[in-house]
Amino acid sequence: MDVKFEAGINIAIKIPKSKYEKTVAFYRDILKLSVEEKPIDSPTISRTHEVIFGSNIIWLDCVDNYTHSETWLQLTVPDVNEATNYLQSNGVETCDELEELPKNMHWIQDPAGTVFNVQRRETK
Repeated sequence: MDVKFEAGINIAIKIPKSKYEKTVAFYRDILKLSVEEKPIDSPTISRTHEVIFGSNIIWLDCVDNYTHSETWLQLTVPDVNEATNYLQSNGVETCDELEELPKNMHWIQDPAGTVFNVQRRETK
């Protein structure tokens, strides 16, 4: 299998509720980046802000039950099923219980615990 993983544009930072307001203010007021709150309907994320970060988007996600922040990254592939089979053949299992997501995507983790969203690459 010749699966080609590419970095996606989305980066999510999961932030404990107690640090959320100060973190949003840091990106907006100190770094002076474009920050906009977006509506979200998620059982695990209570609020989210979109931060334009060059050609990437950082999602500042308020997570009520976290004690420390985590950074989650996006990977894109031409075929999610093929990529999932490839990952499993290399000992990498999906961990979709981490957070709800559409059926055509999966969560995985690297050995250090960094979370990746694996999804289909949009063709242009």
